[in-house]
Amino acid sequence: MRCPFCNFDDTKVIDSRLVADGGQVRRRRECLSCSERFTTYESAELLMPKIIKTDGSREPFDEIKLRSGVLKALEKRPVSVENIEAEISGIKRRLQATGEREIDSRDVGEQVMEALKALDHVAYVRFASVYRSFQDLEEFRAEIDRLSAEPGSELGE
Repeated sequence: MRCPFCNFDDTKVIDSRLVADGGQVRRRRECLSCSERFTTYESAELLMPKIIKTDGSREPFDEIKLRSGVLKALEKRPVSVENIEAEISGIKRRLQATGEREIDSRDVGEQVMEALKALDHVAYVRFASVYRSFQDLEEFRAEIDRLSAEPGSELGE
């Protein structure tokens, strides 16, 4: 690792720690020339799969698009930013863990729906209504009934 202060080519690692739930390694380094210390972060570079749209076209995974959809569904709902970020990170991690180069957009949508169901049932129904293109009140009612019938659902209590 090159020193950011003097550009010397060699540094030594003084301390290493896992951070970000084990997803990164934080290293304290010291330059062997100027003795300045600095911190680096190391994480595995896993590529996100391309998304296969319903029309067959392919596009790169877009985290901004994912976040936007989740935030729209959760608008004005009592869910913390930390919980939202954790679910978005979980979706990304699961997509990377498939090891696939391409993934169907439906699979991504289903993962978003599962994440929203865990966060907030109202947000889940909002997202599902757009994602599944509900056409009338009966489709809303059927989805709410399905959600209420699930074990542990506060809707059924």
